[in-house]
Formats: sequence, structure tokens, C-alpha cells
Amino acid sequence: MIRQLSGIREYDCLVRVKTSITLPKELLGRLDRVDRNRSALLERAAVAYLAQLERRIRDQKDVEIIDRNAERLNREALDTLDYQRLP
Repeated sequence: MIRQLSGIREYDCLVRVKTSITLPKELLGRLDRVDRNRSALLERAAVAYLAQLERRIRDQKDVEIIDRNAERLNREALDTLDYQRLP
């Protein structure tokens, strides 16, 4: 569970599953300089990364929908511009 405090997520060690990962020592040092709580930092990073991937997938689907409808949308846009022209 992550609680919001003043726009900053606070790590709550309840409802967690313990896991073990292996990371390079240099990366661990860099993580420690950012946040002493590695678990919280890695959780935030994973959540942000997954959100980015989900946005990318959603955006790609939007582009595919627009591409499928491009001709109609372009005709509608030109029609609107013609309508807005001053006499």
C-alpha cells in the first residue's frame, strides 16, 4: 500500500511480497544516493516504468485508430476550414 502525503508517495511495508533480485554494486550505490529505502525507490521506479509502457501502448492504439480514419478526418477538417472562410 502506498499512501500519498503532500504529493509524495510514502512507502508502507504492509501488504508486500518479499523478493530477491541481483543488481550491480554500482547501481545499488546510485540507488542509495537517491533514497535509503531501496524497496520504496525500486517500487516507485517500477510503477513509473509500467505506466510509461501502458501510455506508449495506449498512444500506439490511438495512432492506429487515427490512421484508419485519416481520410475521413482530413475531409471533415477541410470542410470545416471551407465553412469558416470569410466570403
